[in-house]
Amino acid sequence: MDARVELMVRYAGGFWPEVIESADGAWLTTTEGRRVLDFTSGQICATIGHGHTRIRAAVERSLRDVVHLNSRMLSTPVLDLAERLVGVLPEGLDRAMFVSTGGEANEVALRMAKLATGGFEVLALTRSWHGMTAGSQALTFSGGRRGHGPTPPGIFALPAPYAYRCPVRHCAGTCDTTCLEVGFELYDQQSVGAPAAVIAEPVLSAGGVLVPPPGYFARLVELAHERSLLVVLDEAQTGFGRLGAMFAMDLFGVTPDLVTLSKTLGGGLPIGAVATTAAIERAAYDAGLFYYTSHQSDPLPAAAALAVLEVVEEEDLAARARERGERLGGHLRKLAERHEEIGEVRGMGLLWGVELVRDRDTREPAVEFGDEVTRRCETAGLCMNIVRGDRSGLSSCLRIAPPLTVTDDEIDTAAEILDEALTGAKKG
Repeated sequence: MDARVELMVRYAGGFWPEVIESADGAWLTTTEGRRVLDFTSGQICATIGHGHTRIRAAVERSLRDVVHLNSRMLSTPVLDLAERLVGVLPEGLDRAMFVSTGGEANEVALRMAKLATGGFEVLALTRSWHGMTAGSQALTFSGGRRGHGPTPPGIFALPAPYAYRCPVRHCAGTCDTTCLEVGFELYDQQSVGAPAAVIAEPVLSAGGVLVPPPGYFARLVELAHERSLLVVLDEAQTGFGRLGAMFAMDLFGVTPDLVTLSKTLGGGLPIGAVATTAAIERAAYDAGLFYYTSHQSDPLPAAAALAVLEVVEEEDLAARARERGERLGGHLRKLAERHEEIGEVRGMGLLWGVELVRDRDTREPAVEFGDEVTRRCETAGLCMNIVRGDRSGLSSCLRIAPPLTVTDDEIDTAAEILDEALTGAKKG
Protein backbone atom coordinates (compact mmCIF):
# COMPACT_ATOMS: atom_id res chain seq x y z
CA MET A 1 0.00 0.00 0.00
CA ASP A 2 1.24 3.50 -0.82
CA ALA A 3 2.71 5.05 2.34
CA ARG A 4 1.09 8.39 1.45
CA VAL A 5 -2.24 6.94 2.55
CA GLU A 6 -1.12 7.95 6.05
CA LEU A 7 -1.50 11.58 4.96
CA MET A 8 -5.25 11.13 4.43
CA VAL A 9 -7.92 11.85 7.01
CA ARG A 10 -9.97 8.68 7.51
CA TYR A 11 -13.64 9.43 6.96
CA ALA A 12 -15.52 6.14 6.56
CA GLY A 13 -13.53 3.36 8.18
CA GLY A 14 -10.51 2.03 6.35
CA PHE A 15 -9.62 2.76 2.74
CA TRP A 16 -9.68 0.22 -0.08
CA PRO A 17 -6.41 -1.72 0.25
CA GLU A 18 -5.05 -0.75 -3.18
CA VAL A 19 -4.58 2.49 -5.11
CA ILE A 20 -6.57 2.81 -8.35
CA GLU A 21 -4.66 3.86 -11.46
CA SER A 22 -7.45 3.92 -14.04
CA ALA A 23 -11.07 2.95 -14.71
CA ASP A 24 -12.87 1.88 -17.85
CA GLY A 25 -16.43 0.58 -18.22
CA ALA A 26 -17.11 -1.73 -15.27
CA TRP A 27 -13.41 -2.30 -14.54
CA LEU A 28 -10.82 -0.66 -12.29
CA THR A 29 -7.05 -1.14 -12.63
CA THR A 30 -4.79 -0.76 -9.62
CA THR A 31 -1.29 0.71 -9.61
CA GLU A 32 -0.06 -2.88 -9.37
CA GLY A 33 -1.87 -3.77 -12.59
CA ARG A 34 -4.64 -5.83 -11.00
CA ARG A 35 -8.11 -5.56 -12.56
CA VAL A 36 -11.18 -5.25 -10.34
CA LEU A 37 -14.80 -5.57 -11.45
CA ASP A 38 -16.63 -2.55 -10.01
CA PHE A 39 -20.14 -3.56 -8.93
CA THR A 40 -20.61 -0.38 -6.93
CA SER A 41 -20.39 1.90 -10.02
CA GLY A 42 -17.99 4.09 -8.07
CA GLN A 43 -20.37 5.64 -5.56
CA ILE A 44 -23.33 4.40 -7.67
CA CYS A 45 -22.37 7.38 -9.85
CA ALA A 46 -20.86 5.78 -12.95
CA THR A 47 -24.26 5.23 -14.53
CA ILE A 48 -22.92 4.58 -18.03
CA GLY A 49 -19.62 3.10 -16.89
CA HIS A 50 -16.25 4.61 -16.09
CA GLY A 51 -14.60 6.76 -18.74
CA HIS A 52 -17.47 6.80 -21.23
CA THR A 53 -16.45 8.50 -24.47
CA ARG A 54 -19.50 10.78 -24.48
CA ILE A 55 -18.67 12.14 -21.03
CA ARG A 56 -15.04 12.62 -22.00
CA ALA A 57 -16.09 14.56 -25.10
CA ALA A 58 -18.46 16.75 -23.08
CA VAL A 59 -15.75 17.55 -20.54
CA GLU A 60 -13.25 18.36 -23.28
CA ARG A 61 -15.72 20.78 -24.89
CA SER A 62 -16.28 22.48 -21.54
CA LEU A 63 -12.56 22.82 -20.98
CA ARG A 64 -12.41 24.72 -24.26
CA ASP A 65 -15.59 26.75 -23.74
CA VAL A 66 -16.41 27.40 -20.08
CA VAL A 67 -15.82 25.43 -16.89
CA HIS A 68 -17.09 27.65 -14.10
CA LEU A 69 -19.05 30.88 -13.75
CA ASN A 70 -20.51 33.13 -11.12
CA SER A 71 -23.51 31.19 -9.88
CA ARG A 72 -25.90 33.92 -11.01
CA MET A 73 -24.72 33.48 -14.60
CA LEU A 74 -26.37 30.79 -16.71
CA SER A 75 -24.63 28.98 -19.57
CA THR A 76 -25.81 27.03 -22.59
CA PRO A 77 -25.01 23.58 -21.06
CA VAL A 78 -27.06 24.41 -17.95
CA LEU A 79 -30.07 25.60 -19.96
CA ASP A 80 -29.79 22.62 -22.32
CA LEU A 81 -29.75 20.28 -19.32
CA ALA A 82 -32.74 21.99 -17.73
CA GLU A 83 -34.72 21.62 -20.93
CA ARG A 84 -33.74 17.95 -21.39
CA LEU A 85 -34.37 17.08 -17.73
CA VAL A 86 -37.80 18.70 -17.58
CA GLY A 87 -38.63 16.84 -20.77
CA VAL A 88 -38.14 13.40 -19.17
CA LEU A 89 -39.69 14.20 -15.77
CA PRO A 90 -43.41 13.70 -15.08
CA GLU A 91 -45.63 16.54 -16.22
CA GLY A 92 -45.69 19.43 -13.77
CA LEU A 93 -42.13 19.07 -12.50
CA ASP A 94 -40.92 21.88 -14.73
CA ARG A 95 -38.57 23.99 -12.60
CA ALA A 96 -34.99 22.87 -11.92
CA MET A 97 -31.93 23.92 -9.93
CA PHE A 98 -28.47 22.36 -10.30
CA VAL A 99 -26.05 21.97 -7.37
CA SER A 100 -23.08 19.73 -6.55
CA THR A 101 -24.36 16.67 -4.66
CA GLY A 102 -27.46 14.76 -3.66
CA GLY A 103 -27.13 15.91 -0.07
CA GLU A 104 -27.06 19.49 -1.26
CA ALA A 105 -30.07 18.88 -3.51
CA ASN A 106 -31.97 17.61 -0.48
CA GLU A 107 -30.99 20.72 1.47
CA VAL A 108 -32.48 22.86 -1.31
CA ALA A 109 -35.65 20.79 -1.59
CA LEU A 110 -36.35 20.93 2.12
CA ARG A 111 -35.58 24.63 2.28
CA MET A 112 -38.08 25.20 -0.52
CA ALA A 113 -40.67 22.99 1.16
CA LYS A 114 -40.36 24.89 4.42
CA LEU A 115 -40.70 28.25 2.71
CA ALA A 116 -43.62 27.13 0.55
CA THR A 117 -45.57 25.63 3.46
CA GLY A 118 -44.47 27.90 6.29
CA GLY A 119 -43.77 24.80 8.41
CA PHE A 120 -40.56 23.13 9.55
CA GLU A 121 -41.46 19.54 10.43
CA VAL A 122 -39.91 16.90 8.13
CA LEU A 123 -40.47 13.15 8.13
CA ALA A 124 -38.05 10.55 6.76
CA LEU A 125 -37.90 6.77 6.66
CA THR A 126 -35.69 4.85 9.04
CA ARG A 127 -32.69 3.24 7.28
CA SER A 128 -32.65 6.21 4.92
CA TRP A 129 -29.63 7.95 3.39
CA HIS A 130 -30.09 11.55 2.26
CA GLY A 131 -26.62 13.05 2.62
CA MET A 132 -23.95 14.27 5.02
CA THR A 133 -24.61 18.01 5.16
CA ALA A 134 -26.28 19.10 8.39
CA GLY A 135 -29.88 19.21 7.21
CA SER A 136 -29.61 16.06 5.10
CA GLN A 137 -27.69 14.22 7.81
CA ALA A 138 -30.54 14.90 10.24
CA LEU A 139 -32.77 12.86 7.92
CA THR A 140 -30.25 10.07 7.37
CA PHE A 141 -31.06 7.19 9.70
CA SER A 142 -28.89 4.42 8.24
CA GLY A 143 -25.66 5.66 9.81
CA GLY A 144 -23.38 8.51 10.85
CA ARG A 145 -25.76 10.06 13.36
CA ARG A 146 -23.74 9.80 16.56
CA GLY A 147 -21.08 12.09 17.97
CA HIS A 148 -21.80 15.25 15.98
CA GLY A 149 -24.19 16.99 18.31
CA PRO A 150 -27.93 17.68 18.04
CA THR A 151 -29.89 17.66 14.80
CA PRO A 152 -32.31 20.46 13.87
CA PRO A 153 -35.71 20.37 15.55
CA GLY A 154 -38.76 19.02 13.79
CA ILE A 155 -37.34 15.71 12.50
CA PHE A 156 -39.58 12.62 12.64
CA ALA A 157 -38.89 9.00 11.67
CA LEU A 158 -41.30 6.75 9.78
CA PRO A 159 -40.66 2.97 10.03
CA ALA A 160 -39.12 1.68 6.81
CA PRO A 161 -40.89 -0.98 4.70
CA TYR A 162 -38.48 -3.71 5.78
CA ALA A 163 -40.68 -6.81 5.67
CA TYR A 164 -37.77 -9.19 6.39
CA ARG A 165 -37.23 -7.41 9.73
CA CYS A 166 -40.57 -5.69 10.17
CA PRO A 167 -40.01 -2.62 12.39
CA VAL A 168 -43.51 -2.88 13.92
CA ARG A 169 -43.29 -6.68 14.29
CA HIS A 170 -46.31 -7.14 12.08
CA CYS A 171 -45.41 -8.45 8.62
CA ALA A 172 -44.78 -12.09 7.84
CA GLY A 173 -42.47 -11.48 4.90
CA THR A 174 -44.68 -9.11 2.90
CA CYS A 175 -45.15 -5.45 3.83
CA ASP A 176 -48.79 -4.30 3.90
CA THR A 177 -47.98 -0.61 4.70
CA THR A 178 -49.07 -0.94 8.34
CA CYS A 179 -45.69 0.54 9.26
CA LEU A 180 -46.58 3.62 7.21
CA GLU A 181 -49.93 4.08 8.93
CA VAL A 182 -48.30 3.67 12.36
CA GLY A 183 -45.57 6.17 11.50
CA PHE A 184 -48.01 8.89 10.48
CA GLU A 185 -50.15 8.27 13.58
CA LEU A 186 -47.05 8.73 15.74
CA TYR A 187 -46.26 11.95 13.88
CA ASP A 188 -49.80 13.20 14.52
CA GLN A 189 -49.25 12.79 18.25
CA GLN A 190 -45.89 14.54 18.25
CA SER A 191 -46.46 17.34 15.75
CA VAL A 192 -46.68 20.94 16.93
CA GLY A 193 -48.72 21.79 13.85
CA ALA A 194 -45.94 22.93 11.53
CA PRO A 195 -45.89 20.38 8.65
CA ALA A 196 -43.42 20.89 5.83
CA ALA A 197 -42.40 17.69 4.02
CA VAL A 198 -41.88 13.96 3.84
CA ILE A 199 -38.69 12.80 2.15
CA ALA A 200 -38.11 9.23 0.99
CA GLU A 201 -35.93 7.12 -1.27
CA PRO A 202 -38.06 4.99 -3.63
CA VAL A 203 -35.78 2.05 -2.77
CA LEU A 204 -33.78 2.43 0.43
CA SER A 205 -30.33 1.59 -0.89
CA ALA A 206 -27.94 2.19 2.02
CA GLY A 207 -30.62 0.76 4.32
CA GLY A 208 -30.24 -2.65 2.70
CA VAL A 209 -31.93 -2.31 -0.71
CA LEU A 210 -35.45 -2.25 0.71
CA VAL A 211 -38.06 -2.43 -2.05
CA PRO A 212 -41.51 -1.11 -1.05
CA PRO A 213 -44.66 -3.14 -1.80
CA PRO A 214 -47.14 -2.14 -4.54
CA GLY A 215 -49.20 0.87 -3.52
CA TYR A 216 -46.79 1.97 -0.81
CA PHE A 217 -45.87 5.33 -2.31
CA ALA A 218 -49.40 6.09 -3.46
CA ARG A 219 -50.48 5.70 0.16
CA LEU A 220 -47.51 7.74 1.40
CA VAL A 221 -48.48 10.62 -0.90
CA GLU A 222 -52.08 10.38 0.26
CA LEU A 223 -51.20 10.40 3.95
CA ALA A 224 -48.73 13.25 3.48
CA HIS A 225 -51.10 15.48 1.55
CA GLU A 226 -53.86 14.88 4.11
CA ARG A 227 -51.51 16.56 6.58
CA SER A 228 -50.38 19.38 4.25
CA LEU A 229 -46.93 17.82 3.92
CA LEU A 230 -45.13 18.14 0.58
CA VAL A 231 -43.59 14.93 -0.78
CA VAL A 232 -39.90 14.88 -1.75
CA LEU A 233 -38.63 11.80 -3.60
CA ASP A 234 -34.88 11.34 -3.33
CA GLU A 235 -34.00 9.60 -6.61
CA ALA A 236 -30.26 10.12 -6.25
CA GLN A 237 -29.59 6.38 -6.58
CA THR A 238 -32.70 5.23 -8.44
CA GLY A 239 -33.02 7.76 -11.25
CA PHE A 240 -32.02 7.51 -14.92
CA GLY A 241 -32.63 3.86 -15.55
CA ARG A 242 -31.15 1.97 -12.62
CA LEU A 243 -34.40 0.27 -11.58
CA GLY A 244 -35.52 -0.49 -15.13
CA ALA A 245 -37.38 2.77 -15.83
CA MET A 246 -36.20 6.34 -16.24
CA PHE A 247 -37.29 7.05 -12.66
CA ALA A 248 -38.61 4.96 -9.79
CA MET A 249 -41.65 7.23 -9.61
CA ASP A 250 -42.58 6.00 -13.09
CA LEU A 251 -42.62 2.42 -11.76
CA PHE A 252 -44.56 3.31 -8.62
CA GLY A 253 -47.08 5.54 -10.37
CA VAL A 254 -46.63 8.69 -8.28
CA THR A 255 -45.56 12.25 -8.95
CA PRO A 256 -43.96 14.00 -5.96
CA ASP A 257 -44.05 17.70 -5.20
CA LEU A 258 -40.27 17.82 -5.45
CA VAL A 259 -37.70 15.32 -6.71
CA THR A 260 -33.98 15.33 -5.97
CA LEU A 261 -31.39 13.80 -8.30
CA SER A 262 -27.66 13.30 -8.12
CA LYS A 263 -25.37 10.28 -8.41
CA THR A 264 -26.84 8.71 -11.53
CA LEU A 265 -27.15 12.08 -13.30
CA GLY A 266 -23.46 13.02 -13.32
CA GLY A 267 -22.04 9.72 -14.52
CA GLY A 268 -19.10 10.24 -12.17
CA LEU A 269 -18.97 14.05 -12.00
CA PRO A 270 -20.42 16.00 -9.06
CA ILE A 271 -23.86 17.35 -9.88
CA GLY A 272 -27.20 17.30 -8.11
CA ALA A 273 -30.59 18.63 -9.10
CA VAL A 274 -33.92 19.64 -7.62
CA ALA A 275 -37.06 19.71 -9.75
CA THR A 276 -40.44 20.96 -8.63
CA THR A 277 -43.63 22.64 -9.83
CA ALA A 278 -43.97 26.23 -10.96
CA ALA A 279 -46.32 26.89 -8.03
CA ILE A 280 -43.86 25.65 -5.39
CA GLU A 281 -40.98 27.51 -7.03
CA ARG A 282 -43.02 30.71 -6.98
CA ALA A 283 -44.12 30.23 -3.37
CA ALA A 284 -40.54 29.58 -2.19
CA TYR A 285 -39.18 32.51 -4.19
CA ASP A 286 -41.85 34.88 -2.89
CA ALA A 287 -41.08 33.72 0.66
CA GLY A 288 -37.42 34.69 0.20
CA LEU A 289 -35.65 31.55 -1.00
CA PHE A 290 -31.90 32.08 -0.75
CA TYR A 291 -29.48 29.32 -1.68
CA TYR A 292 -26.16 30.33 -3.17
CA THR A 293 -23.04 28.18 -3.45
CA SER A 294 -19.85 28.39 -5.49
CA HIS A 295 -20.60 25.54 -7.88
CA GLN A 296 -24.29 26.09 -8.46
CA SER A 297 -25.22 25.95 -12.16
CA ASP A 298 -21.65 25.03 -13.16
CA PRO A 299 -21.28 24.45 -16.93
CA LEU A 300 -18.84 21.52 -16.91
CA PRO A 301 -20.81 19.02 -14.80
CA ALA A 302 -24.00 20.14 -16.57
CA ALA A 303 -22.44 19.22 -19.91
CA ALA A 304 -21.45 15.81 -18.55
CA ALA A 305 -24.96 15.25 -17.15
CA LEU A 306 -26.47 16.12 -20.51
CA ALA A 307 -24.26 13.48 -22.11
CA VAL A 308 -25.41 10.91 -19.54
CA LEU A 309 -29.06 11.70 -20.26
CA GLU A 310 -28.48 11.38 -23.99
CA VAL A 311 -26.78 7.98 -23.65
CA VAL A 312 -29.43 6.63 -21.24
CA GLU A 313 -32.20 7.58 -23.66
CA GLU A 314 -30.51 6.75 -26.97
CA GLU A 315 -29.29 3.33 -25.81
CA ASP A 316 -32.46 2.63 -23.78
CA LEU A 317 -30.39 1.71 -20.75
CA ALA A 318 -33.51 1.43 -18.60
CA ALA A 319 -34.62 -1.56 -20.67
CA ARG A 320 -31.09 -2.91 -20.52
CA ALA A 321 -31.14 -2.57 -16.72
CA ARG A 322 -34.34 -4.63 -16.63
CA GLU A 323 -32.82 -7.36 -18.80
CA ARG A 324 -29.43 -7.44 -17.09
CA GLY A 325 -31.18 -7.16 -13.73
CA GLU A 326 -33.13 -10.34 -14.41
CA ARG A 327 -29.88 -12.13 -15.14
CA LEU A 328 -28.18 -10.76 -12.03
CA GLY A 329 -31.19 -11.47 -9.81
CA GLY A 330 -31.39 -15.00 -11.18
CA HIS A 331 -27.76 -15.65 -10.25
CA LEU A 332 -28.33 -14.29 -6.74
CA ARG A 333 -31.43 -16.42 -6.17
CA LYS A 334 -29.50 -19.52 -7.27
CA LEU A 335 -26.75 -18.60 -4.80
CA ALA A 336 -29.42 -18.39 -2.08
CA GLU A 337 -30.40 -21.99 -2.88
CA ARG A 338 -26.83 -23.15 -2.31
CA HIS A 339 -25.82 -20.94 0.62
CA GLU A 340 -27.97 -20.93 3.74
CA GLU A 341 -26.18 -17.81 4.93
CA ILE A 342 -28.27 -15.87 2.39
CA GLY A 343 -31.46 -14.98 4.21
CA GLU A 344 -33.07 -12.93 1.46
CA VAL A 345 -32.38 -11.58 -2.03
CA ARG A 346 -34.21 -8.41 -3.06
CA GLY A 347 -33.87 -5.76 -5.70
CA MET A 348 -35.01 -4.19 -8.97
CA GLY A 349 -33.21 -3.52 -12.22
CA LEU A 350 -29.51 -3.22 -11.44
CA LEU A 351 -29.79 -2.51 -7.71
CA TRP A 352 -29.74 -5.66 -5.56
CA GLY A 353 -29.26 -6.59 -1.93
CA VAL A 354 -28.18 -9.93 -0.48
CA GLU A 355 -29.00 -10.19 3.22
CA LEU A 356 -26.62 -12.44 5.15
CA VAL A 357 -27.68 -14.25 8.32
CA ARG A 358 -26.15 -16.64 10.81
CA ASP A 359 -29.36 -18.67 10.86
CA ARG A 360 -32.36 -18.47 8.54
CA ASP A 361 -34.80 -19.21 11.34
CA THR A 362 -33.55 -16.63 13.84
CA ARG A 363 -32.41 -14.22 11.07
CA GLU A 364 -29.49 -13.11 13.25
CA PRO A 365 -27.27 -10.84 11.09
CA ALA A 366 -24.00 -12.43 9.96
CA VAL A 367 -21.86 -9.33 10.39
CA GLU A 368 -18.41 -10.95 10.61
CA PHE A 369 -19.31 -13.40 7.85
CA GLY A 370 -20.38 -10.50 5.64
CA ASP A 371 -17.08 -8.73 6.25
CA GLU A 372 -15.19 -11.87 5.29
CA VAL A 373 -17.24 -12.36 2.12
CA THR A 374 -16.55 -8.76 1.14
CA ARG A 375 -12.82 -9.18 1.79
CA ARG A 376 -12.67 -12.36 -0.28
CA CYS A 377 -14.53 -10.69 -3.15
CA GLU A 378 -12.07 -7.80 -3.09
CA THR A 379 -9.11 -10.20 -3.16
CA ALA A 380 -10.64 -12.08 -6.09
CA GLY A 381 -11.31 -8.91 -8.05
CA LEU A 382 -14.90 -7.90 -7.29
CA CYS A 383 -15.83 -4.63 -5.58
CA MET A 384 -19.14 -4.53 -3.70
CA ASN A 385 -20.04 -2.88 -0.46
CA ILE A 386 -21.84 -4.05 2.63
CA VAL A 387 -24.46 -2.12 4.59
CA ARG A 388 -25.20 -2.91 8.20
CA GLY A 389 -27.97 -0.58 9.39
CA ASP A 390 -27.60 1.21 12.69
CA ARG A 391 -27.32 0.11 16.32
CA SER A 392 -31.08 -0.21 16.74
CA GLY A 393 -31.53 -2.32 13.60
CA LEU A 394 -28.34 -4.18 12.76
CA SER A 395 -28.22 -6.14 9.51
CA SER A 396 -25.62 -7.40 7.07
CA CYS A 397 -26.51 -6.84 3.44
CA LEU A 398 -24.31 -6.91 0.33
CA ARG A 399 -25.30 -4.06 -2.00
CA ILE A 400 -24.73 -4.69 -5.70
CA ALA A 401 -25.07 -1.91 -8.29
CA PRO A 402 -23.01 -2.33 -11.48
CA PRO A 403 -23.02 0.27 -14.29
CA LEU A 404 -26.05 0.12 -16.58
CA THR A 405 -23.66 -0.76 -19.41
CA VAL A 406 -22.57 -3.99 -17.67
CA THR A 407 -22.33 -7.07 -19.91
CA ASP A 408 -23.70 -10.57 -19.43
CA ASP A 409 -20.16 -11.92 -19.11
CA GLU A 410 -19.34 -9.40 -16.38
CA ILE A 411 -22.48 -10.36 -14.46
CA ASP A 412 -21.60 -14.05 -14.77
CA THR A 413 -18.03 -13.36 -13.60
CA ALA A 414 -19.26 -11.43 -10.56
CA ALA A 415 -21.66 -14.23 -9.62
CA GLU A 416 -18.83 -16.78 -9.82
CA ILE A 417 -16.59 -14.67 -7.61
CA LEU A 418 -19.38 -14.14 -5.06
CA ASP A 419 -20.13 -17.88 -5.03
CA GLU A 420 -16.48 -18.68 -4.33
CA ALA A 421 -16.30 -15.98 -1.65
CA LEU A 422 -19.37 -17.35 0.13
CA THR A 423 -17.95 -20.86 0.01
CA GLY A 424 -14.53 -19.76 1.21
CA ALA A 425 -15.92 -17.60 4.02
CA LYS A 426 -18.06 -20.51 5.20
CA LYS A 427 -15.05 -22.83 5.36
CA GLY A 428 -13.01 -20.14 7.04
